[in-house]
Parts: sequence; structure tokens; C-alpha cells
Amino acid sequence: MTLKLIFILLGTISLVLGIAGIFIPGLPTTPFLILTAGLYYKGSERFYNYLISNKLVGSRIKEYKEKRGIPVKTKVISITIMWIMIGISSVLAGFPYYIIFIAAGCVGTASMIVFIPVIK
Repeated sequence: MTLKLIFILLGTISLVLGIAGIFIPGLPTTPFLILTAGLYYKGSERFYNYLISNKLVGSRIKEYKEKRGIPVKTKVISITIMWIMIGISSVLAGFPYYIIFIAAGCVGTASMIVFIPVIK
């Protein structure tokens, strides 16, 4: 297996996790999509261009690439919405499953704080 195929495979896994993050509270979407763009950039120009031109996620990736981060307001809103959804999911799931949502939320929040830089 060539290195390019490994990048494509890892990029696809990252893309699936990023898409899942749209629906699963606590699982971050943005870091996975940025990782996907980086992996596709190294693995396949065609996959990278398709991702960047996608009308749902392409503009977010382009903006992040150009500005090297996201606005503070966007970061705060993202984390707030994530925790609202975690709270709702935790209440609906009940004990002991709510622990999973809270743990995933902590990982997602830490990822957003550490890996996603802010711009002014």
C-alpha cells in the first residue's frame, strides 16, 4: 500500500468521524474536517478539490485555511451548542449512559480549545 493510499484512507476515516460529529453530541466536527483536508491534500488532489468545493463544508475549510483559525464568537457558540446537546442527550439517556456523553463532550471541548486557533 502506497503512502498516498494511506493518506486517502485516513482522510476518509476522519471525514466519517467529522460527519458523525454533526449528529453525535460531544464529537467535534471541525477538527476532523480540517484533518480530512490535510490528509486528502497529501493523498489525492481530486479528493481534496472535491472536499474544498463541497457546498456544505468547503467554505468552512477554505475560511479556516485562509485565516488560520475561527473567530472567538464561533468557537464559543460551537462549544455552547455542543454542551446544550450533551445535556439533552444525557437527560434522555439516563444513568449510566450519560457518563459517555459527558466524557465525549469533555474530549470535544478540549479538542476545540487546544487544536482550533482563534482569529481576531
